[in-house]
Amino acid sequence: MAELDLLTSMKRIRAVEERIALRYGEQKMRCPTHLSIGQEAVAAGVCAALTAADLAVSGHRAHAHYLAKGGSMRALVAELYGKVDGCCRGKGGSMHLTDRAAGFVGSTAIVGGTIPVGVGLALALKQQRSDAVSVVFLGDAATETGVFYESVNFAVLKTLPVLFVCENNLYSVYSPLSVRQPPGREIHRVAQALGLSAQSGDGNDALAVAGLASGAVSAIRNGAGPQFLEFSTYRWREHCGPNYDNDIGYRTEAEFEAWRACDPIPKLEALLDAVRIETLNAKVEQEVDDAFAFAEMSAFPPEFEAFTDLTSDVSGAAHG
Repeated sequence: MAELDLLTSMKRIRAVEERIALRYGEQKMRCPTHLSIGQEAVAAGVCAALTAADLAVSGHRAHAHYLAKGGSMRALVAELYGKVDGCCRGKGGSMHLTDRAAGFVGSTAIVGGTIPVGVGLALALKQQRSDAVSVVFLGDAATETGVFYESVNFAVLKTLPVLFVCENNLYSVYSPLSVRQPPGREIHRVAQALGLSAQSGDGNDALAVAGLASGAVSAIRNGAGPQFLEFSTYRWREHCGPNYDNDIGYRTEAEFEAWRACDPIPKLEALLDAVRIETLNAKVEQEVDDAFAFAEMSAFPPEFEAFTDLTSDVSGAAHG
């Protein structure tokens, strides 16, 4: 049942991030963390249209994309704890998640940094004659970087199998679109002007997201070339960290409450019976409990691993 699968994906993301926020003050997660609470529908809906063979990259707010793409909750939490059982063996932290087994190739703290990586993956897929798709999750601010335009131009030129997914949550840290873009400009229209097939949709409606993503992915697999989807959504918590930040003045409490009323989870819950939702809630809470217990029990990496999985050392000698 599509509704149940989407709701499960969103609840897993919401529950683990709320637990991260609750326990962040324990000082055991020693990395900056950017939460996607309120934005879960985009990750869940887009990844519902993907297969295990498809690839995805993301930016600094990547937990949701990683989990929705099939990443392990245990490996995610252990990574935040800096433990050896994390998806990057404790070296990446919140903003640098990589898990090739899940088709999640990487995320980065550099805004726009994985856009060319996702396009490069699409080029490789095309050269391999694979029918897999590369998905690039990016925020509205990433569309203001030069590498976005360079990457999109190359993708269009080479008719690459790449889907650009823009989560437009209105803010670049504390700067709204109104101080970064001329009035009336729509991000998907900018992408369309570069030669992309581009659409926009409600990022707080998981079924609508899944529908648009399914159509875009199908078009890519049928040789239509790169596609662009812009979804309007809103993060509830502060830009970086576990708290709320409406008090510092860059957004109003009224704006926040208006967006919170558009919570994507209750929209789907309304389509399911109470017993099924209660069962799902219990299952998700058990998974979150297990993930944190697993992270607590996991060991820290041995000291020698500080010098493994590197491109090279200062002398230029390669490491494995």
